[in-house]
Amino acid sequence: MTKGLERDLGLPSVLAISIGAMIGSGIFILPALAVDIAGPAVVLAYLIAGLLVVPAALSKSEMATAMPESGGTYLFIERGMGPLLGTVAGLGTWFALSFKGALALVGGVPYLLYLFEVPQWITTPLALTLATILVGINVLGAKQTGQLQVVIVGVMLVALGWFALGGLPSVSLTNYEGFFASGTGGILEATGLVFVSYAGVTKVASVAEEIENPGRNVPLGILGSLAFTTVLYVLIVFVLLGVTDPSTLGDTNAPMALAADVALGPIGVLAVVVAALLALVSTANAGVLSSSRYPLAMSRDKLAPPSLGEISERFNTPSNSITVTGVVLLLLIAFVPIQDIAKLASAFQILVFVLVNVALIAFRRGSKPYEPTFRSPLYPWVQIAGVVGGLALLTQMGTVPLVGSVVITLAGVAWYLGYGRRRVDREGAAVDAVRREIGRRSVVRTRNAIAPAGGYEAMVAVPETTDPAHERGLIGVAADLARVQDGSVTVVRFDEVADQVPLPAATDPSEGDLAFEDRIEALETDFDVPVRAHETVSHDTRHAVANAVTDRDPDVLVLGYRSRGLRDRVFDSDADWVLAHTDCEAVVVDDPENGFRDIETVTVLTDEGPYDPMKVAVADAVAMAHGATVRFEYAVDDRPNDARQRALTDYHEAIAEVCSAPVRTGFVRTDGGRPDADTDVFVVAAGNRSLVADTDRPVLVVRPRGATPTGRVRQVLERWLL
Repeated sequence: MTKGLERDLGLPSVLAISIGAMIGSGIFILPALAVDIAGPAVVLAYLIAGLLVVPAALSKSEMATAMPESGGTYLFIERGMGPLLGTVAGLGTWFALSFKGALALVGGVPYLLYLFEVPQWITTPLALTLATILVGINVLGAKQTGQLQVVIVGVMLVALGWFALGGLPSVSLTNYEGFFASGTGGILEATGLVFVSYAGVTKVASVAEEIENPGRNVPLGILGSLAFTTVLYVLIVFVLLGVTDPSTLGDTNAPMALAADVALGPIGVLAVVVAALLALVSTANAGVLSSSRYPLAMSRDKLAPPSLGEISERFNTPSNSITVTGVVLLLLIAFVPIQDIAKLASAFQILVFVLVNVALIAFRRGSKPYEPTFRSPLYPWVQIAGVVGGLALLTQMGTVPLVGSVVITLAGVAWYLGYGRRRVDREGAAVDAVRREIGRRSVVRTRNAIAPAGGYEAMVAVPETTDPAHERGLIGVAADLARVQDGSVTVVRFDEVADQVPLPAATDPSEGDLAFEDRIEALETDFDVPVRAHETVSHDTRHAVANAVTDRDPDVLVLGYRSRGLRDRVFDSDADWVLAHTDCEAVVVDDPENGFRDIETVTVLTDEGPYDPMKVAVADAVAMAHGATVRFEYAVDDRPNDARQRALTDYHEAIAEVCSAPVRTGFVRTDGGRPDADTDVFVVAAGNRSLVADTDRPVLVVRPRGATPTGRVRQVLERWLL
């Protein structure tokens, strides 16, 4: 029987976890580094960073109320963007939170050294001891963790409030001269550095499964803690810079203690040191709590080993996941220079927040079940602003953080491809949303292609050697297309003479030419569409057809095709050559005289992508002319998953509404499957010709106008998504 996690974290615990996760290295360590970049404008950098977090905070608040489960960022991105990006986000955020926790523990030691004469070598052992204690506390249970956070954050806020309010009278405004001296670039670079200070605001979403009344407490906890912490950060940094010489801040590892010594004296220093130690310990504590839930959630989704998803019988906590996270934390403290990774963690956090905002849009536009009890205001503009702002900020962070983020991303991709892909069969809401958008746009293009245009000309190109039955079949197809468009048919017969024969000498009408004209005149009555005849004499029929298409610019070109066996495999057929040297919509008719009669079913094939509008228009026109049914067959490697099946069903229904003829739908396997055996005519693209290579039925091969490289790229993406 699967065990669940107890919902015993109330709003005070939620606020405490969120505030405690933010107030740590971001205010006690980073100001000394940021002031060297932006000078006094570091105050503005903290404000901008807080504002840039708002979109992700709103998005996470909404998604957490729709999916109150352990996993947080991983869960939202995995469900929204799919298991691949979910794996990247899960592993990356897990490591980033571990980095931040280790940085908090190591960064707290200098504050201890500020009061006591402690040997430098004790820094790492002390940080390892604190980490071990916190891992043990988290194994014991989330309730104990939440209560510990309330106590820690309460004491810490009293001390920080005293520093901020008590230090205000000592602020010297002269320290803010040259506020914008660093320029926009310096402010944005500092913003990128301190951005990680707010990363903890959404950590609480990763323990949403353990929160009471998540529809109320999650958004209140996230947004309330963000607003409170942003104001507190700006006020503290303002006092910090106002009571100390900015040029001296970069020389200390304990900037808050230095400022307290100036503004509040020894007692103030003691209070700030205690607050710093508590804040940094609480940051690490919240980091262990939330980051350990990422392996838990990934294990539940089969993207991590099953053992990481087990709940302890004794403590009712994911003890294995917490233990693995603790080991990673200890290794980072012992062997990795955490300060150098601060920017990497910040850069990846920005990328994750960008994905979070995109994931929310995917959920809103997709068809998957999604019922949040809290909805982000000003959707989607807030999310778009978060995406644009995050990407812009990344450009200001330098090469190393971006390269590091790429490395972590590639590691996540490798893990998914090596472990997760064969174990999961899911896709994100974004894929479903994009798939449906592709379907909607394809339906619009199809509707425009089928709508009568007026002045439509279908040009039929026939060599003089074409027998009358073949010729009639080609003209019949062209007439079907022109009739629904209120157009006409122009039949151009190409007479080829030897190179040594002058063209003027071959222009006199022959008996064959006169017979051709009589046949065309009779066909106008048979097909109930204007049909005109034209003859061209040339030394090279291929070039003559291409030149005629260029000069006449018809709406569609109809050509005949007859396989010549080995010659067509070695050299291009005449039809292939003409298509390669023209740019118009074209239909190649394969052996129409073998069965272009008694048509009841016209089948359209597509190779895992939307049906080309031209193919739909051709099939609908032929079916209408013969009172037949159109059947859409979708070529797939395997049976589509449920989400894809629903999207394809909706797409087929929309296409059916566009067509005038009756419509049926189905699937054909590409691994040996065969199209509908009851089909009388196939309509395919050149790339689908192999699916009907062995058929004895007529085949219409459709080539749309403007097959540009851009169009081919779009087609590849459409095939992959739809």
